[in-house]
Amino acid sequence: VQLQASGGGLVQAGGSLTLSCAASGSISRINVMGWYRQAPGKQRELVAAITSGLRTDYTDSVKGRFTISRDNAKNTVYLQMSGLKPEDTGVYYCNADVVFMSGYGLRSGEYWGKGTQVTVSS
Repeated sequence: VQLQASGGGLVQAGGSLTLSCAASGSISRINVMGWYRQAPGKQRELVAAITSGLRTDYTDSVKGRFTISRDNAKNTVYLQMSGLKPEDTGVYYCNADVVFMSGYGLRSGEYWGKGTQVTVSS
C-alpha cells in the first residue's frame, strides 16, 4: 500500500490550496483517512480526518476554513484549504487506516504518505 500526496506550494495569506492523496495497492477498504501537519520545531498534529461513512473532524484552528473530503471509488482524500494563515505553514502528511489483501489474507495497517510542503507568506 502506498499513499501519494500532492498539491502543496507557496501561497499568500488569505489564499487557497487543495491537497490530494491517493492510496494504491491491494486495498480492500480504507477506514479513516486524515491529514496531519508538522510545523518547524513542533510536533505533528492532526488537522482533519474523515471516516468511510464521511464523518469529519477538524482541529479547532482550521474549522470553517478547511474542508476534508474523500472519493471512496478512487481511494483518494482531499483537503481544501482557504483563508490560509502563516501559522498554517508546515509539511502536510496524509494518513490512512487500510484493510488490504496480503498473501495471508486480509490485513490492516496504518500508512503515511510523504509530506507535501505548504508555505503561507504574510
